[in-house]
Amino acid sequence: MTGARRPRVTSRDIAREVGVSQPTVSRALRGDPRVAPATAALVETAARRLGYVPIAAGRSLSTRRTGTAAIVVADITNPFYPELVDALHGELARAGYRSVLLNERTDGHGAEGIRSLLRSGVVDGVIVATATIDDRTRRLLTDERAPIVQLIREVGEALRDAAVCDNRGGGELAAELLAGLGHRRIAVVAGAPDASTTRERQAGFATALQRLGLSLDPDLQRSGDFAHHTGYGACLELLDLPEPPTALFCGNDVIALGALDAARRRRIAVPDRLSIVGFDDISLAGWESFRLTTVRQPLAEMAHEAARTLVWRIEEADDAPPRRTVFPVELIQRATTGPPAVP
Repeated sequence: MTGARRPRVTSRDIAREVGVSQPTVSRALRGDPRVAPATAALVETAARRLGYVPIAAGRSLSTRRTGTAAIVVADITNPFYPELVDALHGELARAGYRSVLLNERTDGHGAEGIRSLLRSGVVDGVIVATATIDDRTRRLLTDERAPIVQLIREVGEALRDAAVCDNRGGGELAAELLAGLGHRRIAVVAGAPDASTTRERQAGFATALQRLGLSLDPDLQRSGDFAHHTGYGACLELLDLPEPPTALFCGNDVIALGALDAARRRRIAVPDRLSIVGFDDISLAGWESFRLTTVRQPLAEMAHEAARTLVWRIEEADDAPPRRTVFPVELIQRATTGPPAVP
């Protein structure tokens, strides 16, 4: 007769056995030089005695994990990503992990690039800041066994760890601001339609307008990449309409900065003749040259949480339920919003 299945030995069990912290055990098992040789020897001896087996791909103590995590971004030249990557890199380094960057624009092809990276065995897990709502991404997030944490965007039904913000609430804040200033002809220049952030921000914006007795005119809606050229081109189109909008809600700050450039090209005073609202509050948004009104999501805090979650998932929580952290947002009013011009 066989007994009940023994629970898997974790690094916390080893920590209790040796009398050190769990992070020290994790670093010792990765061969981190910061751990004293005597302590590392005690940890390895206890690990063998307890029958500890690392999670990643069932590797033995002789091979261990790689101590490397991947960060996946859409385009590192986009001003949104450098500060996000910097925060992720710092947090992973504090946990004893190296980080490698996958820039989808040049290094890979969406979900397939991430899958190849995971199956190559060179990383223990991935932080994905580019998740889109498509079949390939769904399959990746559903089928892959390796740790994956979604950051900024998510595919909710995939049941993966995620660090996101209250996108719907942010859309509502933007709508309430513009409606409260007296705008009635409001345009939306959204990001990629297959991104969860786009859908949630638009949904929140539309819901708030409806609650305030307003509606979105389909002729005043545009979408595209989360890039400067999207805002620039869409704003030019909207300004050429017989009855142009008096306000724009943009899918992110980079789109909003593109719209601001387009307004300047046409000599449209902002905010006297056109109000513009972004989303994210990247560093550029607060520069004196732009002073962009925007919805702030706490990018650094979200990045830190994503990195901590990935380390937790790699080292301790291979079978734990998904951890989803939603961060609050805040409206930051600067110089690009005001009441509409009096006819």
